[in-house]
Amino acid sequence: MSFFKDLGANVGIIAGLLNEIFPSWFILVVGAAMNLFGYLMLWLAVTHRIRRPPLWQMNLFICVGANSQTFANTGVLVTFVKNFPQGRGEVLGIIKGCVGLSGAIFTQIYYAIYGNDSRGVILLIGWMPSLVTLLFMYFIRPITPAYDSHERKNFYHFLYLALFLACFLMLAILMENQLHITSAGYKAFGAITILLVILNVIIGVRAETSFLAQVEGRSSSSNEPMKTVTAPKMVNLESLNSMNGEASKENGLNNSEPGQRHRSQDNRNSGTVNFEHGLRQTKFSDSASTAQLEMGGDEAVQLSKQAPANTISPFANARLIRRLHLFYKTWPKRGDDSTIPHALLSIDMWILFISITCGVGATLTAIDNMGQIGESLGYSTVSINTCVSLISIWNFLGRVIAGFLSEILLRRYRLPRTLMLTIVLALACVGHLLIAFPAPGTLYVASIMGGMCFGAQWPLISAIISELFGLKYYATLFNVGSAASPLGTYFLNVRVAGHLYDREASRQHSALLLTTGSGSAASPPTSTAGELKCMGHECFKRTFVIMAVVSLFASFVSSILVFRTRKFYSQDIYSKFNVRPSQQDDEQKSVPLTTI
Repeated sequence: MSFFKDLGANVGIIAGLLNEIFPSWFILVVGAAMNLFGYLMLWLAVTHRIRRPPLWQMNLFICVGANSQTFANTGVLVTFVKNFPQGRGEVLGIIKGCVGLSGAIFTQIYYAIYGNDSRGVILLIGWMPSLVTLLFMYFIRPITPAYDSHERKNFYHFLYLALFLACFLMLAILMENQLHITSAGYKAFGAITILLVILNVIIGVRAETSFLAQVEGRSSSSNEPMKTVTAPKMVNLESLNSMNGEASKENGLNNSEPGQRHRSQDNRNSGTVNFEHGLRQTKFSDSASTAQLEMGGDEAVQLSKQAPANTISPFANARLIRRLHLFYKTWPKRGDDSTIPHALLSIDMWILFISITCGVGATLTAIDNMGQIGESLGYSTVSINTCVSLISIWNFLGRVIAGFLSEILLRRYRLPRTLMLTIVLALACVGHLLIAFPAPGTLYVASIMGGMCFGAQWPLISAIISELFGLKYYATLFNVGSAASPLGTYFLNVRVAGHLYDREASRQHSALLLTTGSGSAASPPTSTAGELKCMGHECFKRTFVIMAVVSLFASFVSSILVFRTRKFYSQDIYSKFNVRPSQQDDEQKSVPLTTI
């Protein structure tokens, strides 16, 4: 079920394709319905309100419920990146950071409403996200990007509030794990958490009010009388010369004979017709020359005359070749809006996909097994719970730091975002090695590095995809990149980490039986599910040596993308999104009288 949860939470290609066709509110409504259905069915099964479903149905329910996250992410994240293209780093850092913080937020609300009822958390996850989505879906809509002088300051206001919320949640988690908190204390923590979340709405209302005041001020200052010049769409050079010549010969034409005037008018009409005929003939000759190049010049024409009516395979092959040739000729430049086939066949996308599969898969393996790692190393239950609970905080910090810091370095120093991704993947190797070769207290450092490196990868990956392949089909391409996460998790977590842990546990069990004898009362340690436990640093040593090598390989692959995109990031990649009013006015004043 854990695998199907990760599969549903990360495979959002369907949500991306639907977002290319339907508006964002429709995507959010579908996601809310899927979330309510999936988790409500799980809650009904767990509370025995329905007959116990088979395992495949439970997997389906949790996959549908988790897949609703991709609809919410697509509807919100893609819309806001398109609305704020010049601040996509800050936008992605805030949105992805709040997603990373959502687990800790739901924990506080769950304790405040349901107390220690573990089944209540399933019901909470089912109804609360769906309700919030339906309440705010009207405000999630695409708008035309406009200049706001306070835009960056507003982003930092959201950041400061999110950091304050993260500090409060960290304090609450530490107190809950170290002290005995009453029911009133849990309710107080939940009420403060909800209040801090609602404050984001107040910041948004203030930002919108400030923006409307700026628009009103600019419109009032631009009401002065100005001389507007309207440029024609297209004027041909020959027609421009003929207009100048006709102006000088106007008196002569008026004094000429009627027949002469008719002849001159016919000549002008015939010239226009010949010009249009020449354009059509040029297009025909270009297509004919292309066909001759592909099929052998005059032999292609003779072949078309001699071929029987039912023989169309050469022409079908020629059309296929022409389409492939056109597909290759229309390959977009890096940074332009790519079509989905162009992006999927791009080398940049494949390099990025391999980096995500290895990097995210390795760090997610460390996060998913953090409880078992602490248990095998002999940490107390309180320490393990605290370490696991704080991962969401480090995940949040990694996301906001990566989003804001990468945007600052890109604007000021033209530092490629791909280089930051390479550095993050290299730092993840250190965290994996701390788990493979542990020392007292290294688990805390490894959990901090693992959570931050895992969180930092997501805003960087999302921003890189939007910058290299454009925003036109960003909804689908963003979800294509996210699909690499469950692939890496399956191979590295299930096939590698799970297999090596079970093998080491079996080895310890066999060694214990040989040492104590088969008739001894001593029994090997087992989990609550009856599975064998593994104790000692050998349990995850080989696993995280492999994870360190995989992360290092991902960093090397990402460095290839740094080399390929160094020229692209050395320029101003946001120049085409510039919407400053002064530049708009200058463009209107500099419109020429004619465009040739």
